[in-house]
Amino acid sequence: MLSKNDIITLEIVDLTAEAMGVGRHEGMAVFVPMSAVGDKLSVRIVKVQKNLCYGIIEEILTPSPMRIEPDCPVYKKCGGCSLRHIRYDEECRLKNRIVYENMRRIGGIELEEHPLLPSPAVDGYRNKAQYPLTQTETGVRGGFFASRSHRVIPYEDCALQPPVFGEILRFVEQFLDRYHIPVYDEETRTGLVRHVYLRQGAVSGELMLCLVLNGSELPHCSQFVNRITEQFPELASIMLNINRERTNVILGKKSRLIYGKDHITDTLCGVRFDISPMAFYQINHDGAEQLYRIAGEFAQLTPDDVLLDLYCGAGTIGLSLAHQVKEVIGVEIVREAVENATQNARKNGIENARFLCGDAAQAAQTLAKEGIRPNVVIIDPPRKGCSPDLLHTIAEMNPDRLVYVSCNSATLARDAAILRELGYIPRRLQAVDMFPRTTHVECVALMTRTEQ
Repeated sequence: MLSKNDIITLEIVDLTAEAMGVGRHEGMAVFVPMSAVGDKLSVRIVKVQKNLCYGIIEEILTPSPMRIEPDCPVYKKCGGCSLRHIRYDEECRLKNRIVYENMRRIGGIELEEHPLLPSPAVDGYRNKAQYPLTQTETGVRGGFFASRSHRVIPYEDCALQPPVFGEILRFVEQFLDRYHIPVYDEETRTGLVRHVYLRQGAVSGELMLCLVLNGSELPHCSQFVNRITEQFPELASIMLNINRERTNVILGKKSRLIYGKDHITDTLCGVRFDISPMAFYQINHDGAEQLYRIAGEFAQLTPDDVLLDLYCGAGTIGLSLAHQVKEVIGVEIVREAVENATQNARKNGIENARFLCGDAAQAAQTLAKEGIRPNVVIIDPPRKGCSPDLLHTIAEMNPDRLVYVSCNSATLARDAAILRELGYIPRRLQAVDMFPRTTHVECVALMTRTEQ
């Protein structure tokens, strides 16, 4: 029986969906972070449970052929790039296996396997970042939360973000230090500035800066705006977001514009989009174009189709496919996003799209009163997936084809099993890597009626 602080020799034979290496010692499963399949390690046991235990690497005795040297100094502390020590081709293979295993294990569904579609870029692909702030001995620093905690790991130069994000973050840090503006402390709920939130249009180059405040005013606001826009002329929007709540949610419900416009503009799949702080927009622009192309192929759209786009955000999926169908109806519960989507349709001259603010059940009632039945439904829910009520609502709409876009293959598999009971059979599944070096992976599933 293993005990805490025992040191053992262990060979890693598998990786979990959370990027934990797995080996066996005398029949006991041992989980080791930051390891790779094929590693032979000296491991210190740090936690022992009844049927498994956890360890940390003391020494890499023989490195795996899949292992590479991480190029980030805070890799072991930050909760972001869990797979930065593994070759990208191996990362893609691992993610694809997890997607199909989840469909089999959780959903009880067997589908033909297709290789994962890699991201066009492995670094610098994120067009959005949210940096928590902390007060250190040397001044204000922004960074990222350590894994499973709210302890800030100070670091400005994340390889996943465009370099300009780190430059703007440093400017904000120095400004707060210069004017002695306090940052937020979660334990005492004191301090003013909570997060620095940045967005960039990959095609337009426009930048949005949103400071999340535990208050309503930024001291020396005019000096801040004048200096930062002089240094970063790409800034098209600067906003203050008010969040006084004791919550893990980063953005509050109210924002105030202090410079430029209340959105930035970008082009995706040939369509121009206005993007506000609250609106959902895929963080990997080139990866999103791949993802939407797959969703469009699965949807098998015709000029007579009515397409219902649930969780439509700023309308990106529906508007990118509007030229292929008779009508697009988008549904989104965030009013600001619905306003963005409506404006995006108008600015692009798309006349066969409209957007409803509400949930899917409300949308179904509205469409039923109008005598409209969507032929195709595309749904792109958050990581938690869909409620059973929503899945029943979709089935009652009786679309010919349902395309489910998911950033969590486990909840996709769970929902696919429910939809199968409601008469929708999964036909195709494709994994698309939108989040290189992390454990997250996007996937698209096509489901059709049993009789088809």
